[in-house]
Amino acid sequence: MNARSSLGLNNLSGSGRNDTAAPALPPVLLLVTHLALGGAEAQVAMLARQLRSRGWPVSVVSLRSPTAHAAELQAEGIPVHTLAMEPGKPRPTALLRYLRLLRQGKPAIIHAHLFHANMLARLGRLLCPTTAVISTIHSLAESSQRSAAVGLRDTLYRISDAYSHRTVCVSEAVAARHRQAGAIRAHRSIVIGNGADPSRFHPCPTTREETRAALALGDTFTFLAVGRLMWKKDYASLLRAMAQLPRESTQCPRATLLIAGDGEQRRELQALASALDVDVRFLGARDDIPALMQAADAFVLSSLVEGLPVVLLEAALSALPCVATDVGGVAEALCPQARDFLARPNHPASLATNMARVLALSSVQRRALGEAARKDALQRFTAQAIASQWEGLYRTLLREVGARLED
Repeated sequence: MNARSSLGLNNLSGSGRNDTAAPALPPVLLLVTHLALGGAEAQVAMLARQLRSRGWPVSVVSLRSPTAHAAELQAEGIPVHTLAMEPGKPRPTALLRYLRLLRQGKPAIIHAHLFHANMLARLGRLLCPTTAVISTIHSLAESSQRSAAVGLRDTLYRISDAYSHRTVCVSEAVAARHRQAGAIRAHRSIVIGNGADPSRFHPCPTTREETRAALALGDTFTFLAVGRLMWKKDYASLLRAMAQLPRESTQCPRATLLIAGDGEQRRELQALASALDVDVRFLGARDDIPALMQAADAFVLSSLVEGLPVVLLEAALSALPCVATDVGGVAEALCPQARDFLARPNHPASLATNMARVLALSSVQRRALGEAARKDALQRFTAQAIASQWEGLYRTLLREVGARLED
């Protein structure tokens, strides 16, 4: 199981281990539907870095051509490959390329993320029966807005369950939904949460001052939302909530909303914001999210569907008070104090009420809420802690499939 291949698994320079003294670890292949901007995809990149730093030979394969993370990972010595698939277009040559990568690389573990990658990993096990296969479900519903698609994917998960050694859900809520639907079996599924990097997301007064000045925010109370402009994030409800906030007063300061992200609903949402006459800025896709977190006074999440939102973990590590809709594993991601600000999904009035409550807090109260959130995230959701949980699962499965792993 220690074979290296054209996946680039033999390049362990900078791995953080002394290879002459430590026993070699077997190769891990991280398989993802699309290496792009998004919480699940960021988790794949984060895990790849963590594994490499611990001496695991790791490679990443994206079904679709990557649009994020690839250059950075390759610069750090982590090979990234693509099957160049396109949505809705079957491509037999992509399957052949994937099987060729498996034969050449002989990964001991195939760790898949998101529905299509999970299905491909299970199919690949038919040809690599001694490889440990892990399927990771990142959301309450990894599908389009149509409920029929959810049912079909549940069925496919159910009939292919035997070809995955473990199905891992990112939150208890995700696990409960899929178990109830019969998509996964309790004895073959576990929960491992998402993680965020405290070295990137942390309070920094200098960054806050500089970023607020660059954005010309002045002393305006600033809410921040981060995520793709798509139906699952329900930005329409967030804009309507902004329109329902109380008028500026000594008890409730004027507020603005920054939205970092892009997507198919951008024009529609910009038109809605104009019609509602709300103070909102669409920043587009950004690569300075840690700085934007520092510039903000509070974070807001208006989603209809979630797993365990990475962006909430990043906001918590940034010591930001959060207002969020109570969907999926959102409550699991929050500290107890922050759960007092949960709003009903698809309900602008509930979201506005909780945003107004945060606005009405004193700076001392908001600071205490942010510090509690950071302390909780540091205890439960750091990248290092989550990577250690994945390592534990890898070692368990390698023993189960009879692979040799020297401790």
